[in-house]
Amino acid sequence: MEDAVVVRGLEVSRGGQPVIRDLSLSVARGTVTGLLGPSGCGKSTLMRSIVGVQRVAGGEVTVLGLPAGSPALRPRVGYVTQAPSVYGDLTVEENLSHFARLLGVPAGEAARAMGTVGLGDSGGRRVDRMSGGQRTRVSLAVALLGDPPLLVLDEPTVGLDPVLRRDLWATFRSLVVGGATILVSSHVMDEAAECDTLLLMREGSLVAAETPDALRARTGTDDLGEAFLRLLEREEVAP
Repeated sequence: MEDAVVVRGLEVSRGGQPVIRDLSLSVARGTVTGLLGPSGCGKSTLMRSIVGVQRVAGGEVTVLGLPAGSPALRPRVGYVTQAPSVYGDLTVEENLSHFARLLGVPAGEAARAMGTVGLGDSGGRRVDRMSGGQRTRVSLAVALLGDPPLLVLDEPTVGLDPVLRRDLWATFRSLVVGGATILVSSHVMDEAAECDTLLLMREGSLVAAETPDALRARTGTDDLGEAFLRLLEREEVAP
């Protein structure tokens, strides 16, 4: 089975400065793939390129067998940005119903998506009166409408308390068990252990692409945050 995402030689510049440099990687179907690295390393730019909303200077990005941004991919890729992309003056149910109509999916999809993210009893609440973690869940519910086979989630756990982070990761795992593929970014290294495969970025380049266990073995430490630092140190001293 072909990979869900294939990136080859991607180049992205902003203001004349390179943001992503000759980047190649793949995301296997039916996995949770973690895109990790410090803030400003290019994670969001890469995700925007995969979704098809980023102007690229070179290279190829293929998503579910089609060029990124192809109209046919719109109902097949769920995208959650860092900032909540829902209407604060509408209720949860109104938001979900609105986006369901835009996507042309059955009305019952709204209730299913709310239940998946644990908001089944919150349909009547206005979004601007909810906590940050709950608003993130609403955005995720919108991305789940129509049961897309690929989810691209840009730092969905930023600012959440440990309990909410745990619950969201449990949701991600259940979605993968159901057949979805998830690419999720984070700069919190302890979330790396939740992923099947890790893509570690630094300054627009890929530092490593391997499983958490392989990364631990290669760097000689069980701490994935420390493992990432050791990889960076090796890069800095390499001839």
